[in-house]
This record gives sequence, structure tokens and C-alpha cells, in this order.
Amino acid sequence: MKTNMIKIIAAISLMLTTTLAFAEPLTVAIAANLKYVFDDLAAEFKKETGIETQSVLNSSGKIATQVRSGAPFDVFMSADMEFPDGLYKDGYASTTAKPYAYGQLVLWTLKDVDFSKGVAGLADASVSKVAIANPRVAPFGKQALKALDYYKVRAAVEPKLVYGENITQVSQYVDSNAADVGFSAKSIVVAPEMAGKGKWVEVPAESYEPIAQGVVILKHGSEVNGEAARKFYGFVLSEKARAIFAKNGYKLP
Repeated sequence: MKTNMIKIIAAISLMLTTTLAFAEPLTVAIAANLKYVFDDLAAEFKKETGIETQSVLNSSGKIATQVRSGAPFDVFMSADMEFPDGLYKDGYASTTAKPYAYGQLVLWTLKDVDFSKGVAGLADASVSKVAIANPRVAPFGKQALKALDYYKVRAAVEPKLVYGENITQVSQYVDSNAADVGFSAKSIVVAPEMAGKGKWVEVPAESYEPIAQGVVILKHGSEVNGEAARKFYGFVLSEKARAIFAKNGYKLP
């Protein structure tokens, strides 16, 4: 009887420990292009594991800087491989970066802009302001410049550029008419929340480098929220997550 009681107490103790381990939501730092898709990922992850997640959104470069300054994030979903790779090499992440999706660049407008010429059309006098994410910290902004170079219109378009800190701010510029056109992410413009808002066209993939997006478990997550962080990392690379990414305008690795 005494042995059984000890086993019961041990089992209850283990259950309480597990519950407490997941009492605090997992904090996932996400690149701005994940603004809408993350809700779907978080809901499916909770359904599968019971673990709550909360997101912190910014440009990938800003997130990397925050991590280096001690921000208590558990997992980082970047818009590129370079920033998470750098964190791993410098000891701020406990896993190597693995690509979970490829982002797709689009042009988006709320105005009557002629998209028949694509990126080259941004040089036309009818387009006065073009919003892009800061290329120093936002991979989508970096690739927008590549597309301008590819079509040999960067010199003509550069004086028109309005820089946002991330894709979210680019959307705000377009939404407020501070810019005629914005270089955005397909995952943003196809989101249900954006239904019926303006028009968009894909930027041809050959005009910019593939936007491979990487995920890492950060040192804080490994030390403080290890089991939950590992579960989420595995989930992001799972078939269920891949289906969610595909549905939301991403290409798959």
C-alpha cells in the first residue's frame, strides 16, 4: 500500500511539473511576413501539444539584434538563413538554422497602378512613391533591391523609395497612401484579413535570390523552455506546418 502511494504521489508530482513547465507561453520571435500565418501555426500547435505560444514581430535583423542584447525569446523564425545562422555561430542559438519555407516577393497597391510592366513599370512617372522594407534588416527589402537591379530600374526608382522597418510597416505605407506601391510578401496579400484590399502581382522568381526562411531554438529557449521549444521547432518542420505554409503563399523546401 505504501509503495502504491509513493508511486501515485510521484505520478502527480510529474504531472504538476509538466504542467508548470508549459504554464508560461512559448515566446516565438517572428519575421514580419509571418504576421498572419503564425496564428494558424500557433492554433494547430496548441491543438497537437496543448502548449500556448505568443509571438513577437519585427524585421529579422532587428530580432537578431534584440537576441544579442538579451531578449528572452525561445524560438526565432527568420525571413532568411543569414541572421539565424549568425546567432548559432555566435552561441545565441542552440540549433542550426533549418529552412521551413521560401517567401515570395510581390508588388501590392491600393491605387490604379498598371502592373502590366511589373517591376520595370515602377520607373514610370505615374508611380511617385514605392515602399520597401529596410534592406539592412529585412530580407524582403534586400531582395526587392535585387529585383530593381535585375530590371535595371534601380537608379530611376531609388529616389521614390520609402523605407519601412519591416513588411508590416510597408503595408501601413501603402494602406495610408504614403506609397503608391509596396514590395510585400505573398503571405501577407493572400491572407483572409487582406481580402479585397487592392491588387497584387508576383515578382518573377528569377529576378531575386530565393528567400529561404530559417528557424532556430534560441539559447534562452533551450535553457528555460527546452521541451516546449523543441516541440515547436519540430512542428514548424512537420508536414502539418508545411501544409499551412503552402496554403498561405509560401514555397516549400
